[in-house]
Amino acid sequence: MKTAGNVLIVDHDTARARVLAALVDDVGFSARVSTDIVDAEQLLRANSADIDVILCDMDMQGLDWDESRRTLKESDSRIPVILFSEQGQAERMMKALRFGASDFFVHPIDDAEALHRSLQRCIRQREVLRQLEVSQQNLEQANIELRGTIKVLEQDQQAGRQVQMRMLPATPLVLGDYSFSHRVIPSLYLSGDFTDYFTVGDHCVTFVMADVSGHGSSSAFTTVLLKNLFARKRSDFFRRRDDTILDPVAMLQRANREIKELQVGKFATMVVGVLDTSTNTLCYSTAGHLPQPVLVSAGGARYLQGEGSAVGIMDEPSFHQTRIDLPDAFLLALFSDGILEILPPRNLIEKERQFLAEFEDGVQSPEDVVTRLGLDRLEAAPDDIAALFISKRG
Repeated sequence: MKTAGNVLIVDHDTARARVLAALVDDVGFSARVSTDIVDAEQLLRANSADIDVILCDMDMQGLDWDESRRTLKESDSRIPVILFSEQGQAERMMKALRFGASDFFVHPIDDAEALHRSLQRCIRQREVLRQLEVSQQNLEQANIELRGTIKVLEQDQQAGRQVQMRMLPATPLVLGDYSFSHRVIPSLYLSGDFTDYFTVGDHCVTFVMADVSGHGSSSAFTTVLLKNLFARKRSDFFRRRDDTILDPVAMLQRANREIKELQVGKFATMVVGVLDTSTNTLCYSTAGHLPQPVLVSAGGARYLQGEGSAVGIMDEPSFHQTRIDLPDAFLLALFSDGILEILPPRNLIEKERQFLAEFEDGVQSPEDVVTRLGLDRLEAAPDDIAALFISKRG
């Protein structure tokens, strides 16, 4: 027959203990008797998980309550304790409660129903505490597994970050009077920002600045796709005489198609340009990118205007191509929108105004720009920041 719970009776009076055991059995519980405090402590240490309630004589011989509390803590301090005494004064009951008793009875216990209800309350309390203990153990195990998973993910992110860094072009790339350089500051291990530049033929350099939506692995994978796209089209130029890589609009259209086909819910703002060093001209196209490229020369600093939707959103977006003659000496700076996050103004118009102002008053090199914007002191960015610098000595 299944019992309602297991009760350990601790009483030096053997006869009284037997009476209590019979009463406990009568109300549907299984009783185990210990008449020696040392034996009771050993039972608790060895079988605490199987004991639901302790029914103990308040005046048990050899019982030191401070020591017993330590024993209960070592074994299982969550076992409810019911104390009984032959004296029923209020002072005795208060003392029992101070000892941590869940209930108090005066012996002999005449009200079996009251004892039954008290034992049931203790059993419910014990069961709840057991469930809490199991939940805590499961939570601790889950935390251990989660920490392990996070560590693996961090290692993967760090490895991915190294791959991304190796994808970036050599910096600086110097071609006569022209210099190309970059800087990338990720907000996480992996970046959704991407930049590249490379020679095409004898006198052209194609460059790209891309800012993929979101953060983390999926955004980083999209930058890998863009890197692969531009590498393929550069290869096609040499192998097949396919000049798509020299057409900014055509490259944006291809990027749009490939990102949509990737089906990862990503889009990217981009600037694609081709600089012809033989004529000192720039042909470029933008796709929803902010801030717009900044051209700095002896005449001051200005944004290069352009319009077009981000790639990866519409099936047939419209892009426009602009061709300009470059000054004899200039600095062209392209940034991802993460740079706007570190500027003090709250609204976009003021941020763009301050961003342009940072290029005034003697900016002559990428290092000047980095210092003015505080990128050399920035340890962690709220958003990925990528910068591409193209300059020409006069």
